[in-house]
Amino acid sequence: MIFASGTGFGPPGRLAGTVRAVTPTDVQHLRRCIELARSARARGDEPFGSLLVGPDGTVLAEHLNAVVTARDCTAHPELTLARWAFANLDADARAASTIYTSTEHCAMCAGAHYWAGVGRLVFAFSSEQLTALVPPGAPTLNLSTREVFSRGTRSIAVEGPCAELAEESQALFADLWG
Repeated sequence: MIFASGTGFGPPGRLAGTVRAVTPTDVQHLRRCIELARSARARGDEPFGSLLVGPDGTVLAEHLNAVVTARDCTAHPELTLARWAFANLDADARAASTIYTSTEHCAMCAGAHYWAGVGRLVFAFSSEQLTALVPPGAPTLNLSTREVFSRGTRSIAVEGPCAELAEESQALFADLWG
């Protein structure tokens, strides 16, 4: 498991550690995120989907990308879930909750996750894997979630990518830019 520095989950000041393999339950949640991402793409949005899972393992909320349909460049599912968590859960519940997502957070969503105080992130496809698929000249912001979290004082567990779902995740982006 990788921890960002600070208080909360994991030892303070620890920037890296052993990556724990995702569990079968994690894979189940990630598969739902991929289903949501497919739904987003089918309706004309970018293929991203996310879940917020509470401390007891209950799915509290789910969302899919709405950048195109909402005409809002910030309508990312992770940002929406971070806002929901902050508005609806107390600090302890947020710290014990997990955001699952089809693809690793962008820098904006990582910031929202951090400021909301959600204690864990699990993703199927990394931002590095996604960047490798983006055509030359397309705008990217290459900043991993781990790097964003490492700059703060709050510890957030980060797990991913999920090798078991790599092919399924990559398929979400087939022909997206061409």
